[in-house]
Amino acid sequence: MTAKKTDEKSFEEQISRLEEIVALLEKGDAQLADSLALFEEGTKLIASCGKLLDQAEQRVVKLMKGTDGAPVEQPFEDTEE
Repeated sequence: MTAKKTDEKSFEEQISRLEEIVALLEKGDAQLADSLALFEEGTKLIASCGKLLDQAEQRVVKLMKGTDGAPVEQPFEDTEE
């Protein structure tokens, strides 16, 4: 089985992996090179999760704000490219 790229994993999968990385780094028994690789993977996961959260926030804002600024219900649109 091949590993998925970070951007193909769900938000929940990325958070779960990030928790694993934090636990491994907190143990402190990994070699320096391994710790650096884990840290790098973790920073990529944080950036990816932040991007996903920003996209989700933009969708919610779009749904909540009408042209006059009043709350309006609109159907979700799939705006992914």
